[in-house]
Amino acid sequence: MDNYYFHMDNLSVGYDKKALIHDICIGIKKGEIVTLIGPNGSGKSTILKSITRQLQIIGGKVYFDDRNLNSFSYKELSTRMAVVLTERMRPELMTCHDILSREDEEKVEEAMRAVHAESLGSRDFNNISDGQRQRVLLARAICQEPDIIILDEPTSFLDIKHKLDLLSILRDMAKKKQITVIMSLHE
Repeated sequence: MDNYYFHMDNLSVGYDKKALIHDICIGIKKGEIVTLIGPNGSGKSTILKSITRQLQIIGGKVYFDDRNLNSFSYKELSTRMAVVLTERMRPELMTCHDILSREDEEKVEEAMRAVHAESLGSRDFNNISDGQRQRVLLARAICQEPDIIILDEPTSFLDIKHKLDLLSILRDMAKKKQITVIMSLHE
């Protein structure tokens, strides 16, 4: 597998056992960033949901750290892979800090600083903008200290300044912490 950390080998994805996209072959090394780019409806989210085991893989194999993705328990996978999808989270009466684990306060503060959201900590999660929510959800993913982060259109609700900030944050994480990033964008 040419020392790939994450590898899709002839992956076929789709719904109801019907493949919509065939023969996906992508090899990603540790600490690299791979972006799936395409218009809405082109299958980017379907690929991401398949490699996070939210959808059943139709064909082919996915390997993560030299192991078949299906050999991971969901619990083990959740400790190694952080996922931020486009579905909106609607927790009632929760602050932005409540969205994050309270196990390590310093880790939470560091993650909030990394995404430029430290001023949002005590704000009601339902009363902040979509772009601010996106940054808080990324901070939550960072707090997991994952080996890999999967993001589905993470810049969708951000203005240009925050889009560039977010992409810079992801680049720095990949470089400094060797976190592998797989994301989709339509722009």
